[in-house]
Amino acid sequence: MRRTRILTAVLALAAGLLAGTPPALAADTGPDVTLAAESYTWKNARIDGGGFVPGIVFNRTEKDLAYARTDIGGAYRWAESTQTWTPLLDSVGWADWGHTGVVSLASDSVDPDNVYAAVGTYTNSWDPGNGAVLRSADRGASWQKTDLPFKLGGNMPGRGMGERLAVDPNRNSVLYLGAPSGKGLWRSTDSGVTWSQVTNFPNVGNYVQDASDTSGYASDNQGIVWVTFDEATGSSGTATQTIYVGVADLQNAVYRSTDGGATWSRLAGQPTGYLAHKGVLDAENGYLYLAYSDKGGPYDGGKGRLFRYATATGTWTDISPVAEADTYYGFSGLTVDRQNPGTVMATAYSSWWPDTQIFRSTDSGGTWTKAWDYTSYPNRANRYTMDVSSSPWLTWGANPSPPEQTPKLGWMTESLEIDPFDSNRMMYGTGATVYGTENLTNWDSGAQFTIKPMVKGLEETAVNDLASPPSGAPLLSALGDVGGFRHTDLTTVPSMMFTSPNFTSTTSLDYAESNPNTVVRVGNLDSGPHVAFSTDNGANWFAGTDPSGVSGGGTVAAAADGSRFVWSPAGTGVQYTTGFGSSWSASSGIPAGAIVESDRVDPMTFYGFTSGKFYVSTDGGATFTVSSATGLPSGGSVRFKALPGVEGDVWLAGGASDGAYGLWHSTDGGATFTKLSTVQEADTIGFGKAASGASYQTLYTSAKIAGVRGIFRSTDRGATWTRINDDAHQWGWTGATITGDPRVYGRVYVSTNGRGVIYGDTSDTGGGDGGGDGGGGTDPTPTGACAVTYSIVNQWSGGFQADVKLTNTGTSAWSGWSLGWTFPNGQTVSQIWNAAHTQSGAAVTATNVGWNANVAAGSSVGFGFTGSWSGTNAEPAAFKLGEQSCTVS
Repeated sequence: MRRTRILTAVLALAAGLLAGTPPALAADTGPDVTLAAESYTWKNARIDGGGFVPGIVFNRTEKDLAYARTDIGGAYRWAESTQTWTPLLDSVGWADWGHTGVVSLASDSVDPDNVYAAVGTYTNSWDPGNGAVLRSADRGASWQKTDLPFKLGGNMPGRGMGERLAVDPNRNSVLYLGAPSGKGLWRSTDSGVTWSQVTNFPNVGNYVQDASDTSGYASDNQGIVWVTFDEATGSSGTATQTIYVGVADLQNAVYRSTDGGATWSRLAGQPTGYLAHKGVLDAENGYLYLAYSDKGGPYDGGKGRLFRYATATGTWTDISPVAEADTYYGFSGLTVDRQNPGTVMATAYSSWWPDTQIFRSTDSGGTWTKAWDYTSYPNRANRYTMDVSSSPWLTWGANPSPPEQTPKLGWMTESLEIDPFDSNRMMYGTGATVYGTENLTNWDSGAQFTIKPMVKGLEETAVNDLASPPSGAPLLSALGDVGGFRHTDLTTVPSMMFTSPNFTSTTSLDYAESNPNTVVRVGNLDSGPHVAFSTDNGANWFAGTDPSGVSGGGTVAAAADGSRFVWSPAGTGVQYTTGFGSSWSASSGIPAGAIVESDRVDPMTFYGFTSGKFYVSTDGGATFTVSSATGLPSGGSVRFKALPGVEGDVWLAGGASDGAYGLWHSTDGGATFTKLSTVQEADTIGFGKAASGASYQTLYTSAKIAGVRGIFRSTDRGATWTRINDDAHQWGWTGATITGDPRVYGRVYVSTNGRGVIYGDTSDTGGGDGGGDGGGGTDPTPTGACAVTYSIVNQWSGGFQADVKLTNTGTSAWSGWSLGWTFPNGQTVSQIWNAAHTQSGAAVTATNVGWNANVAAGSSVGFGFTGSWSGTNAEPAAFKLGEQSCTVS
């Protein structure tokens, strides 16, 4: 179910996703921009999962320390106390959006505080940036980065193989990284700070999925795919001598060094005709296990084998659980029970139908049992039961015929790990979730074991469109791969995605402004309709009829009263209909592929945009007329919306760095547009509840303002802007869509390309934005009362993360601030964001940065930091703003 996620990312990129450099425009002569600071709380609208998890990594020396990597949605750390995952790469910014793709992850068994991530999303032109290795000394709470001279592909073919990044279990300053694209094997000897190519490694790989692919996606050399150390060949502080490396080469898949990487040779006697997806070593018994497939995955694979290599004798043994002729899949997920190393498990990762298969052996691969067997075809007997009550949508609303079942055991099951400290716990990733069990050994006694989602906190959907109607559900989403959801409660996983029909990806949705029960969505489907309607606010759906030639969803707009719809699908021109799409007619005067939207007051007025031209229809979409408006962006990606409640009020965002780029406003139905001088770049525009005393709705955008990329809010029609996110909450690319909530002031829903739907709530009561010049350099001399909330939001052995909220409870604005406190236990600040700091002994002073110097009366500013501690980690008892003592809450 991940195929469409690639297309989602590609289409976004092709539309001008990356715009991280300033546009070549004349100097801005407009007014100064206010960038006031404010405290926002950010959460996910819960979906739980929704994408491919190609890697799960347990630390081998510390119990309950585990990580998961995703292909486009960052990395996560397991929190045992809450049974949830904590996101670790939300600080990745717009310019480095590709670093949300994680091709490999390594947890240091010598010092469990250390974790490393090899990041980069595409090796072809879709990602213009190179890859990097991120290193953390506080379990991913903060990171340092080393840029690489080549690209990495977290969302490329072969991404389920691995792990490509490995830490020497005896000398942890030594790391290896397998690179794609013919770049070879790389090594660091200083804990990941610097890297150099292992020039004597003999094979850079040669396997490509499809050599004829001119995009460079499927035609890239998948390269070096895993590194495994034999820890028995080293001692503490001395580099491990024997290292195995997997190469994407059907004839030469495994290499070995027995002298600490000085020399390398092809492992003699190895099987050929296959790629080794995984190489897992049992040092206790002296076996290297290898999972082979004839393809690179994660979707393909028609034949596979499992082999065991005896490291002492060089003997190869085919331990495949089924004959080669009986496989229609490759093997990949592979794990050894470290408590009982003779127990081995593997997955048939590419068995899409009727289900994936999991194999288990308790005698080092001599004999195997299966997670399910046929009794009399098509009936199955399962060794497991599945409980998806925490993520009920995993049934997909399906009612398949045997031998298929719902929910499925999985697909794309390339990651499978037994907890090294608990033989009963296993986790494995699928194309949609992380599943796990805590009574795995029931398998061996003949009793059933229970599989449940172990995915809470891991959100991995790509968001194409969002809507927050004025009544009904607060959030409707259009998502890649899983279609979309109706959230009646943002903190609860919805019971089901949109069905009847189930789009693989929903590309656009809209509701009737004056009749929000009427909703339309369009999307992609291999076979079936591409448009669906609801008359109960998205709770239930029925399919419309496609006009001739439709091949994909495109964009869609609902009339303000729900009486008609305009659709711009892929594959054919713009169409319009009255009623619910039983028949469509071609619109005239507007090019195919145009983006379409509706006026939110006049049900007969629709708008369109493409290639720098704005189009208007006043007859319900039958005919469009091109506007005389000029200066609009002719390249890049553009999104526009009409303001609810005001006829003819239209906002347009978008462009490209080599041309017009910014935010435009029309008050005459698109006849003319005025470019806002306050906004350098903007990629989205949305509306939410007006601030207290304001008559105009609040604006939200993902934009670059005053040289800063972020999520911004304006309560005065764009005259001034507040950046409402911070450097710790950036989520890579946020350029697909944004919307405020018409019922909750300050609430905003932000799209991401792999981190799901993020929503933010403000501590502001609705007083609005304004004041200040957005600059820095003023002496922090605030006066008046203040209040501080200090919260430890995460804590681990020797380290912690804290958030601080400082509120101006006085009657006048601050033009700068300086907050001081003393740590009661000698804690030390390691890294701080949204503030600068100095520390002398236990005394710390945090001061504003340029963009958050100005804090209006009644408003708040927030900052956060990571720190180190020993013994105890008590909170400071007192805070001072200059010489003014603050109330502590």
